[in-house]
Amino acid sequence: MPISDLFDNEFNQRNRGYFSAIVRVAVADGKLSSQEQAFLDKLALHLEISDIEYADILENPLKYPIDPPYLYTQRLERLYDLTRMVHVDHHLGDKQDSLLRRFALSLGFTPGNVNYIVDKALSLVDRKVDIDTFIYEMQNMNR
Repeated sequence: MPISDLFDNEFNQRNRGYFSAIVRVAVADGKLSSQEQAFLDKLALHLEISDIEYADILENPLKYPIDPPYLYTQRLERLYDLTRMVHVDHHLGDKQDSLLRRFALSLGFTPGNVNYIVDKALSLVDRKVDIDTFIYEMQNMNR
């Protein structure tokens, strides 16, 4: 087996865990709206989740292990990705803010500042900043 296959497999496992975590957040309220479903469909394509894996994860999101972001920078990178996906074509309409807040909480941001973090993330993505600028601005937003 070529070494590149090992990296591809690890990448796919991480994406499945990441997608599984997002599905858990999306269905936490007991239902999946059509807007959330459209978002998950788009996210599955972005993360290269197969149709079989997609159905399996929706059926049992607890089956796949989560690779939680340990470092603050990793949490900001995931927040950047999620914010861009939620914001890009407004599939979620008015629910984009509330869903993004739930995602931010699941990434480990505290309830006391999650509203400020999400608002800042949305404003940065609206300005179409790159990931480096996003991380810098988020790390220095209290200065």
